[in-house]
Amino acid sequence: MRSELKRPVTLTARDREELLRLTVTGVRPTSSIRRARVLLALDISVGEVAPKEVIAARLGVSGEMLRLVAKRFTETGGDIHATISRKKRDLPPVPSPVTGRSRPG
Repeated sequence: MRSELKRPVTLTARDREELLRLTVTGVRPTSSIRRARVLLALDISVGEVAPKEVIAARLGVSGEMLRLVAKRFTETGGDIHATISRKKRDLPPVPSPVTGRSRPG
């Protein structure tokens, strides 16, 4: 049974090369490397993509993570760096209910 991707990921050759290099060299946060591997596994530009369940099992992630990475890739307009990096906080730190001072973020 083939599971169709709601948001297909199409990477350029340059993006693929950069993601591959990121996953094997340098020091990066584990979450960024994991998201980079998910993008590479979901890339339809190199051929047919395996079902989501197979990709999730192979990478050791959940199907929900696959969905969220593909969604973020679409929301960022295909920017791989914005997709794999941590999101910036929208709101300022929440003031403490006791002192009224903001907690450091």
